Amino acid sequence: MSTTFDPAAFKTTTRAQWEAAAASWNDWGPAIEDWLGAATAMMLDHASLTTGMRVLDVAAGAGGQSMAAAARVGPSGHVLATDISPAILAFTTQAAERAGVATVETLEADVEDLSAVRDGSYDAAISRVGLIYFPDQHRALSEISRKLRPRGRLSAVVYSTPERNGFFAIPVGIIRRIAGLPAPAPGLPGPFSLGAPGVAERAFEAAGLVDVTVTAVPSPVRLSSAAECVRFEQESFGALHQMLSGVDVPGRGAAWSEIEEALTQFDGPDGFVGPCEMLVVSGTRP
Repeated sequence: MSTTFDPAAFKTTTRAQWEAAAASWNDWGPAIEDWLGAATAMMLDHASLTTGMRVLDVAAGAGGQSMAAAARVGPSGHVLATDISPAILAFTTQAAERAGVATVETLEADVEDLSAVRDGSYDAAISRVGLIYFPDQHRALSEISRKLRPRGRLSAVVYSTPERNGFFAIPVGIIRRIAGLPAPAPGLPGPFSLGAPGVAERAFEAAGLVDVTVTAVPSPVRLSSAAECVRFEQESFGALHQMLSGVDVPGRGAAWSEIEEALTQFDGPDGFVGPCEMLVVSGTRP
């Protein structure tokens, strides 16, 4: 049975899920940086970050990439980390304080309404695994673009296709079946919403960005075992909890048990190596 997508309800639920998962996402920080390190470095490269630049980080989460951007732009630069979850932004603030970095600022904000940020005031914008979950991706990309100066760069990390992301696609598929959820329609938020060939390019170009490039980055998830991967996803992946919200407790337990069994195919002599491919999508404001 089809249902009508409610973007306001989706945002409310997403915010609540990230408020709940914030501490766990931060606790898994070292594993996340190992997993997304190569894609993050490429994102910062493609954003052309250099000393003294002002950087807007959208859907910043606990701020691993915010801190990496701050290291690139140095003490004369500035990074504004935005997110809809104040709980997760608090970890960005803590990370900056621990590192003695005074150039990272946080702002609770919906990317589809960045009215608190002056237009044309940033040299570059970045977003790591955030664009895929915005209800109105066109509005979000257009809003980010407006905050860039002319020739400013936007670079983002998103998942490619389900076939290349077994560590996440398999759990998503199992949960969809158990919860009776249809696959998201084209244009709606979801982990693989920008992964199909040409989709991310068209989205960036529709928002007025030019010189758009898409680069695939192998990003295997390396953990000790499938069981540890399941714990990582249980504790930190708000999207999966959002999908399971309508399932009773026994059903959720059954889902996670089936997911762990399915993911054991990626266990081996070197531990768990979950297939994952990220895309670094970049464009320029004319």
